[in-house]
Amino acid sequence: MKKKINTGFMLIAAIAIVVTAVCSMFLFYQILEEQIFDDLKASAHVVSVISPNELSKDITYSLENDGLRITCVDVDGTVLYDSMEDASSMENHKERPEIAETIKNGEGKSIRVSATSSKHTFYYALRKEDGSVVRVAKESGSIYHLVSTMSGLILAVGLMVFLMCVFYSYRLTRRLMAPIGKMADNIILVDETEVYEEMRPFISMIKKQHMDILNHAQMRQEFTANVSHELKTPLTVILTSAQLAKQGEDQSRMLDHIQDMAGQMKGLLEQLLWLARVDDGRIQEGKKLVDCSQETNEAALPYEPVFFEHGLELETEIADGIQIMAIPAQWKRLVEIFLDNALKYSSAGGKTRLILEKTRPGHCRLTAANQGEPIEDGQLNSLFDRFYRAEPSRTRDGGFGLGLSIAKSIVEAHGGKIWAESKEGVNSFFVEL
Repeated sequence: MKKKINTGFMLIAAIAIVVTAVCSMFLFYQILEEQIFDDLKASAHVVSVISPNELSKDITYSLENDGLRITCVDVDGTVLYDSMEDASSMENHKERPEIAETIKNGEGKSIRVSATSSKHTFYYALRKEDGSVVRVAKESGSIYHLVSTMSGLILAVGLMVFLMCVFYSYRLTRRLMAPIGKMADNIILVDETEVYEEMRPFISMIKKQHMDILNHAQMRQEFTANVSHELKTPLTVILTSAQLAKQGEDQSRMLDHIQDMAGQMKGLLEQLLWLARVDDGRIQEGKKLVDCSQETNEAALPYEPVFFEHGLELETEIADGIQIMAIPAQWKRLVEIFLDNALKYSSAGGKTRLILEKTRPGHCRLTAANQGEPIEDGQLNSLFDRFYRAEPSRTRDGGFGLGLSIAKSIVEAHGGKIWAESKEGVNSFFVEL
């Protein structure tokens, strides 16, 4: 990148030098041409007050030394006098551009280039009061000769300017690239105040993406560790039970253990597959208008005897006719996760209330509140993290810590929000869709 920037700067400098040199030469020639014509005009005004017969040899000699040529032309174009040629042998000048222009406008000028010497001759003509014309001419070197004469100086100055541009381009490039170099070393440690203001949003975005990558890497590491831990216990039980069964222990009881542990592993794998679908965004398919009241009643009905068997009470307050855009199976799963969680974490003899209420047309709030040990404020948000579980003393049947994480994924896929509160011995979970 530094090479490209330096090359770009040097190319711009070279183009600028060439353009400046060409423009300078053109401007210099224009100024020179204007100056020559001004000098010729002044000389023409001086000579115009003198008749051709009164032009002495001294005046003519002086004019020739200055490189000037004086020509007097009559109204009809006849040459009356010429300081360098015999006037009688010269052709009629009426058609000469500067003469024709002067007869018409009072003054005229032109430049003619010699075909042999490539020299430029400047002509200025002035009309006198009697109608005759005085013309003053001066020969000058060609523009090509002028360019060749000045090319050495222009080349030297241009080279010096180019070298200065190269030097400063390298310095400027280093200064421009210094903050980027710091970013390449360690973008996390770069202070945003030390870089260009235009780059600050870019650095903020890169830092955020970097932190997201680190967080995801940590989550993957924790996920692998948690899955390994969750699978280790049932696999150990299965292997131990199989070994004891082979040794003649109570095979029926050992097979029950194996079946229970296999069921737990199956449940874990099903939850992991669900989360994989969530990460792929595949759980958002199939939304339709759902009667949440009916779906909630159907999901809660099988839990009433289960709560009763555990010495718990389940009370439902479900408003009728609530309809929202959702996926029926996922809504049912959400209700089941809340009831499973209440079943596991309710205190002995505790009561759980399942409430469904309409908040506004097409929207509702689902609440599951159970009596149980208070949850600290710092833990409320962590409840929805994958594999997060409360202390073993707070749970009745244990679990993998994925239920509430799945619930959160379902709610977010529906564009809703989920949160938890713990007040006065009642732990409540809320969902708004």
